[in-house]
Amino acid sequence: MTIDSTASSHYVTCAGREIHYTEWGAQHEGVVVAWHGLARTGRDMDELARHLSQRYRVICPDTLGRGLSQWSPLPQQEYCQAFYARIAAELFDQLGIEQAHWVGTSMGGAIGTVCASGLLQPGMKRRIQSLTLNDNAPELAAAAIERIRAYAGQPPAFDTVLELEAFFRQVYRPYGALSDAQWRRLTETSTRRLPDGRVTPHYDPAMVQQFIHHPDDYLIWEHFDAISVPVLCLRGADSDLVRPETTRQMMARGPGAAGLLQVVEISGCGHAPALNVPEQLNCVSAFIDAVHRAG
Repeated sequence: MTIDSTASSHYVTCAGREIHYTEWGAQHEGVVVAWHGLARTGRDMDELARHLSQRYRVICPDTLGRGLSQWSPLPQQEYCQAFYARIAAELFDQLGIEQAHWVGTSMGGAIGTVCASGLLQPGMKRRIQSLTLNDNAPELAAAAIERIRAYAGQPPAFDTVLELEAFFRQVYRPYGALSDAQWRRLTETSTRRLPDGRVTPHYDPAMVQQFIHHPDDYLIWEHFDAISVPVLCLRGADSDLVRPETTRQMMARGPGAAGLLQVVEISGCGHAPALNVPEQLNCVSAFIDAVHRAG
């Protein structure tokens, strides 16, 4: 598993847990935090980070229990939005980040929403300069949550990495167009080997306990309504998680009612756009650049 020569790998302790992150463009002052989805890792953000690192310092964490970050010894208590927001706040502290633009795919968008509201971590409200929600909303379709919970809670195991890649190609088909090289990197950056020699996705299956012990963790209208910074919502045109009626409701309240929300539909994608092609990369970077220039 390789990493781009312009990026570096790091570990830091947040909320008493070891968190891994990849850093790009360390020489820049402006910061972007790019947070991945539920059963994924920070390496999903490689294309976006490479694109943005021409102008920004980009931090791509692995969430607790994912990728190279520590697995929680207290899964019932710690696999939840409140603890993830605490980790995010301490990550900002540890890395000396005063302010940052937040880009979050799916779960990463929900964590960003909770942080930007300031309701659980008051200090974070002033630290989030803008919020990009990649196929995430304050309310998600229940059927889609059950679909994700079903495959994420019981990750399969395979004898070979190529078999695991075939599984990823099937389950993440809604991501859109990925090249063979991108599918290979996605696989190699999210694979762990089991004691019996088989390979499986690189996360703690117990992280789905969030849906059992914190069933309303993704019903976060209260947090959305408290956001006072510009928000970009990218909705996969074929998404079964973010419904069109939900984005319409978003436009009528919180940052939407204040004229701070843009909703852009991404054709050819479901849940969630991979943020790996020029159309998507330029959409995100143009939004961040405009907010950054405005101060």
